[in-house]
Amino acid sequence: MSSLPDLSVEFAGLHLKNPILAASGTFGYGLEFAALFDLNKLGGFVTKGLSRRPMRGNPPPRLAETPAGMLNSVGLQNIGVDAFIRDKLPQLRRFDTAVIVNVFGEATEDYVEVVRQLEAAEGVSAYELNLSCPNTKCGGMIFGSDPALIREVTSAVKNICRRPLWVKLTPNVEDIAPPAQAAAAAGADAISLINTFIGRQMPSLDGLPSIPSGRGGLSGPAIHSLALKLIEQAVQAVSIPVIGIGGVITGAGAAEFLRAGAAAVEVGTANFYDPIATVRIVKELESYCRLAGFSAIGELRKRLV
Repeated sequence: MSSLPDLSVEFAGLHLKNPILAASGTFGYGLEFAALFDLNKLGGFVTKGLSRRPMRGNPPPRLAETPAGMLNSVGLQNIGVDAFIRDKLPQLRRFDTAVIVNVFGEATEDYVEVVRQLEAAEGVSAYELNLSCPNTKCGGMIFGSDPALIREVTSAVKNICRRPLWVKLTPNVEDIAPPAQAAAAAGADAISLINTFIGRQMPSLDGLPSIPSGRGGLSGPAIHSLALKLIEQAVQAVSIPVIGIGGVITGAGAAEFLRAGAAAVEVGTANFYDPIATVRIVKELESYCRLAGFSAIGELRKRLV
C-alpha cells in the first residue's frame, strides 16, 4: 500500500499538519465541536470574532436559506476578549492544532486593544483581522473598502503584536488588488479572503419570520467560483500568503483554491449542515492528492495557467 500524501503546509510563520481550517463565525470557539470529532485532525480553526466588550448580536432569525447557500445576519455576537481569555483559551490549549483568533472593532483602537490583551495570553497561533466592519469614526465606512483604513488598522496592530497577523478582506469592492496590496504594505503576514457578499432577502408574504434587516452576508457553494476568481487575483497581486475562503464543501473544492495559489483553505457554511465537514474535507483532499499521484500538498499548490 502506498504511503499517504504529506498534507502539511508552512506559511506566515506557522506549520500546519494540513491546509484545512474552520472559518470564523461557523465554528464557535472550537470547543463546541470537540465532542463531535478530534480537533487535532484539523490544520486549525478560526474563532468567532472577538471584540473589546461582549455583544448580543442581532435579533432572530439570523439565518436564511438561499439557492446553494445562505444569508446570515448574526451581528457579530461574542463573549468579548476578557471572557475568551478566561473561559475558553485554557481549554483550547489542550489541543494540538492552530487556534487563530478573529478580531474586529468599530475603530482602530478597538482592534489594537483586543490584540494587546491576547498578546499576554498563551495558546493563540495567529490573529485574523475582520475588516468587513463599519468604522464608526469614519461615518460607518467599511474598513475593508478603503485601502487607507486597511493600512491604518493593519499597521497599528502589527506594531504591537508578536504573532502572525492575517487580514480578512471583503469581496464587496470593485478590485481586490488595492485592498490586498494595502494589507501587505502595512505588514500583514497573510491575507484571507473572501468574506461574505452582501445579499438581500425580501420580506415574507405569508407571515413567516425573515431576517429583520432583509440584508445579510451570502455564503455557501453559490459563491465558490466568485471566490476562486478573487483568490487567484489576490495571489497575483501580493507576495504574502493567501488563505482561500468561499463555498468549499468538498476536498476537490479545497484543491481548486490550492491550485489557484492559496496557502490554506477555510471551510465555513458547510459546518452548519455537516458538523464534521472539515475533517471529511481533510480526508477527501488526502484522497484527491493520492489519486492524482501527488506525494505532498506542495505539488498541488500552484497557480492556474
